[in-house]
Amino acid sequence: MTELLFHHDAYLQSFQATVTAARPGAVALDRTAFYPTGGGQPHDTGTLGGLPVTDVRHGEDEEGNTVVWHHVDGHDLSPGAEVEGVIDWDRRYALMRTHTALHVLCGVIWQRWRVPVTGGNMEPLSARMDFEFDPLPEGFGQEVERLVNDEVEADRPVVVSFLPRDTAVTDEDLIRTKVSLISESVPVIRVVDITGLDKQADGGTHVRSTAEVGGVRVVKTESKGKGNKRVRIEVVDAATGGG
Repeated sequence: MTELLFHHDAYLQSFQATVTAARPGAVALDRTAFYPTGGGQPHDTGTLGGLPVTDVRHGEDEEGNTVVWHHVDGHDLSPGAEVEGVIDWDRRYALMRTHTALHVLCGVIWQRWRVPVTGGNMEPLSARMDFEFDPLPEGFGQEVERLVNDEVEADRPVVVSFLPRDTAVTDEDLIRTKVSLISESVPVIRVVDITGLDKQADGGTHVRSTAEVGGVRVVKTESKGKGNKRVRIEVVDAATGGG
């Protein structure tokens, strides 16, 4: 299996690795700091051995091992080769800020209205998230923007931990985020905890504190059918703030 370095250090910008499998246009490594598309977060970009990495995906090698495939056009790498990977830091950090902003949004909405999230997706500095509202409360957009930015300014620590599955499934906060949907083959659950606000089973990359998010602007709310309302946000610099 490919060791996922970003699970322990989202701020790692470069790393050394060994090629474990290769095919035309893609290579797998023994370890990587590149985030592969999943969980609503898009893949990282950057370079591998000096060549552009254009896509990163979970997959399997010819022996059925779970690996991360790095799409590198025109490479001549073969198993055993040593390479340096370099992350496009501007893109990665924008995604980290955005992902943490979404968790703040989830936490605020749960604490204020006790409404769970039903889905979401993100790009660097913009994102959407769906919630089980029917209908949205009056003045929702302005209120949730204010609440989110209050939590951002509170500079809450964002703590990553790893819990045995048997422990995780008894945590009421994690149960509401559907930790039970994670494959039973996963013995340890990675947990992202915005201290005092939101706790979720999550495999993505995040900033170390809510203050690093900067600011959040609610740009649109939409109805996606009965009991499903969408909130679209932008992540902005702290100087411009929300609203």
